[in-house]
Amino acid sequence: MLLGCIADDLTGATDLALMLVRGGMRTVQVVGVPEDPARLPEADAIVVALKSRTTPPEEAVAESLASAEALLAAGARQLFFKYCSTFDSTDRGNIGPVTDALMERLGCAFTLACPAFPGNQRTVYQGHLFVGSTLLSDSPLKDHPLTPMHDSNLVSVLSRQTRHKVSLVPFETVEAGPESIAEGFDRARAEGAGIAIVDAVSDRHLFAIGAAAADLPLVTGGSGVAIGLPENFRRQGLLTESDPLAGFAAPPGKAAILAGSCSAATRGQVAQARAAGIPAYQIDPLELSSGVVSPRTMLDWASQQDGERPFMIFSTATPDSIRQVQDALGRDKAGSLVEDALAEVAAGLVGQGVRRFIVAGGETSGAVVNGLKLQALEIGPEIDPGVPWTRSGGETPLALALKSGNFGAPDFFVKAWDLLL
Repeated sequence: MLLGCIADDLTGATDLALMLVRGGMRTVQVVGVPEDPARLPEADAIVVALKSRTTPPEEAVAESLASAEALLAAGARQLFFKYCSTFDSTDRGNIGPVTDALMERLGCAFTLACPAFPGNQRTVYQGHLFVGSTLLSDSPLKDHPLTPMHDSNLVSVLSRQTRHKVSLVPFETVEAGPESIAEGFDRARAEGAGIAIVDAVSDRHLFAIGAAAADLPLVTGGSGVAIGLPENFRRQGLLTESDPLAGFAAPPGKAAILAGSCSAATRGQVAQARAAGIPAYQIDPLELSSGVVSPRTMLDWASQQDGERPFMIFSTATPDSIRQVQDALGRDKAGSLVEDALAEVAAGLVGQGVRRFIVAGGETSGAVVNGLKLQALEIGPEIDPGVPWTRSGGETPLALALKSGNFGAPDFFVKAWDLLL
């Protein structure tokens, strides 16, 4: 293994694995903390998918450190801590606490933080995170039910989470290339900083940042910054040329969409899928809580679909509707209620012959994968920036597209199946 990666949610792990595959690295995604490093698959890169974005910081730190130990024991030469390109977190963490813990474990006094992903309209300029042309704090992320983002200044956001001084490597430095960025790292260290937010508004910047980070024991960021890392290993003669997608084949079977995300992007995708005639069942969390409906109700509805086209089961709703449900049930109960139901539904759908799933939402994807008891995923073709098809192993292989709520074009739910024909 060359690169060991720790991702704080399942869809983010898949996104990161795709970036590494693009760079020519044989990459496998494993679900949960590896129990035995000796049993990790052989690959250039291993991405450990955790469900630690919104857990208590101490839990996130413990799982991340346990994953780091497994990856290091398996020979990882560099670690990558992956979080969302919208820096989803609270003032308690978990980005800062996990970064601090990994730095202490590796004995490194400095690392970078760069969530930029220009391919999905996430850029960092003068330390401020933009979603398209809009500041993060003015974007729909300000209404996120778990991690509302009201501050676009990443130096400020991260400073509230970490014990390290946080500085900035600004656009002008990044624009000048890898040597300039490395010098920016040196200046940040000299000024006592332990973490530097790094500006990036294009993929060219991400490649330059990756080159400048070649000697850092730990890199942190969104999946975008990882596109520059494979070339570092190639320059060292450690990465052989191969086709990481060779042999990917999706299992035949029925197709289903499970959408738990309530992001603006997913709401648009749900609306377009319904307009395209995809049969849809909408979950009412209050009815689910009261027992009026249950996973069995949804499975009975699914069994009545013709199987010739995808169908959709979703809880996606507007921010106002979500707030009403949270006021009635409590934030944590409202979220876990739907996630648990969709996980149970996914397992039941496999029993009905469904072998192809699109799952929307990081928390929802984590719940579904855990419900299906999947342990590793092979990375397949890319549907939209940051979202590939994946394939599980075992006696009943499944094709899964695990989509972050904010990712994907409006027609994502409609067009994704074409790549599996």
